[in-house]
Amino acid sequence: MADAALEILKEAILLERRGRAFCQKVAAQAQNEAVREFFETMVAEENHHMHILTEQLKSYQTDQTFASLSEGDAQSQPLPDLVLSDEVKKQIAAADFEAAAISAAMLMEERAVKLYGDRAAATADDQEKALYQWLTDWEKGHLAFLSNLDQELKSAIWNDNQFWPF
Repeated sequence: MADAALEILKEAILLERRGRAFCQKVAAQAQNEAVREFFETMVAEENHHMHILTEQLKSYQTDQTFASLSEGDAQSQPLPDLVLSDEVKKQIAAADFEAAAISAAMLMEERAVKLYGDRAAATADDQEKALYQWLTDWEKGHLAFLSNLDQELKSAIWNDNQFWPF
């Protein structure tokens, strides 16, 4: 039987790698500067997560233990200073590519939240639980930001196109 902790670490690294590739592509193609900056921030965060997960994988492969998160990592928050103005949100709403990218990114974040949350709940190892709870919280922050932005964009589109039933 495969070692569940090892399999989850490998899947997590792959998930973060795919997220980074997606965000890099969106950032490169985005017409809107704020969207580009948002996805570039996501690339940096995915890189950081990959680094942490890779170090955890090395630790686990060496002695079957998880390392403690650094104090800085444990206290860090996703997307610290990212605020999009109403004008930027209008520009995104008008750009189909950026709006579609936000929806796709939400799906990726939902998958990460589920993977990390399920593993945090399943493991008895305190360090592993701390790692996956931290990642769950981080990805939930990304998802909340994206979901709020998506809702605002939908409302703007619905208002602009008079989709409201009343």
